[in-house]
Formats: sequence, C-alpha cells, structure tokens
Amino acid sequence: MFVRLKTMLLLCGMLVSGAAGAQDRDDAFVSANVLAILYHEMGHALIDVLQLPVFGQEEDAADVLSVLLIDAFFEEDDAVEIMYDAAFGFLRESEENALALWDVHGPDLQRYYTMICLFYGANPDAREDLALELELPQERLDTCVEEFDLADASWGAVLDDIATETPGRSLVFTGDSNSYVGQILAEEVDALNRDFVLPDTLRLSAQSCDEPNGFYDPETQEIILCEELDGHLRALADF
Repeated sequence: MFVRLKTMLLLCGMLVSGAAGAQDRDDAFVSANVLAILYHEMGHALIDVLQLPVFGQEEDAADVLSVLLIDAFFEEDDAVEIMYDAAFGFLRESEENALALWDVHGPDLQRYYTMICLFYGANPDAREDLALELELPQERLDTCVEEFDLADASWGAVLDDIATETPGRSLVFTGDSNSYVGQILAEEVDALNRDFVLPDTLRLSAQSCDEPNGFYDPETQEIILCEELDGHLRALADF
C-alpha cells in the first residue's frame, strides 16, 4: 500500500489559501499546473528507469501518478487548490484545442474528469464539494473510491520501493532556475530528493523549447519542462 510521505510542500509561497490579487492568482494557477505536468512526467521517468510493466496507455498511468503525488505531498487545503487549478488547466485546454482521437494522450476533457475522480476517491468525505462543484457526474462518483484504491495499490508499491528516510541525490536539477518554471522545478528536485532515491540519476531541467510543453527523454533520462509553459498557462488562467 502507498504510504503517505512526510514532506508537506509549499512552493514559492503561491499556494497558500486566500492569495491576494490577480498576479498571485495567476502564479498559483501556473504553479499548480507545472506541478501536475512535472508529476506526470515523473510517471514516464519511473516507468523507464525502473522498467515497470504498463498495462494500457502509459499516458494514463502517468496521469494517475500525478494525482497520487498531489494527494500525498500536500496539506489538504493546498492539495485541493492545486487540484482545482490543475483540473481547470485540462478543462481550458479542451475548450481551446480540437479533439485529436489519434493522440497518445486521452482527450483533455476525459483527463479532467479522471483527475477529479481519483482525487475525490482518495478522501471522499472531505472532497465531495469539490467534485460536485467541478460537475463530476454521480455515475462516476460512485466508482471513484474503488478507482483510487486500485491506483494506490498499483503505484503505491512502486513508491514504497523508492521511498527513503535519508535524503538522496538521484534527482539532479540541471536547468535555469531564473525562470518561474525553473524556480518551481529546482525547489521540487530538492523536495523529491528528500522522499525518493532512484537506482539511476534522473535529470530535470527548465529550458526554452519554442513550445509550451513538458516531456521525458528516455535517451538522456531527463525530464524537460519548457519555460514557455509560464506564458501559456497565464493565458489559460485569464481565459
């Protein structure tokens, strides 16, 4: 079973309830979505580095890990704020982008509902209002606890195997920490090294990519978050 991690994170001071002003609100939206993307790419990295079997779409497995880590790492109020913003990121992407059924990722709207369902299923008593506000249908609500338990049993064993009480150095930040995305990533690398030790070095960097994206490169064992995510996400926040 997945053991909840001890570290509770607050990045850049932007995820505190009641942040004042449009700038703080946009910063919080960007931070939440960057975290969700990072944790998704961590899923791809762990599948590769640990040679994990995947039954079904790898993208779906990575989405599941993103929700599990948000649920595990953060205090309840912060986790709810992050999930609210990350879910709305998918919702707004679905409103902007044409449906591409050929894509390896599931449709953004489907990912939106699955993210909410898993998060609700982790703590249904405390998160029912969130699920209802984000319009998760009752038919899906009825299955969410079971869906989370299955996800927790699957990924939880993996996370237990790499969990550590002694901080490690297997995750290495190699990018530019001057950008907003870089600041978030650099702080996360420090935090993740306090929780996990991998058998191989995993590099994480923030780079200019000429597109708002995040991806894992198995050739170099590197997670790259594009600095262009900042502007793209701020535009979504103001949508």
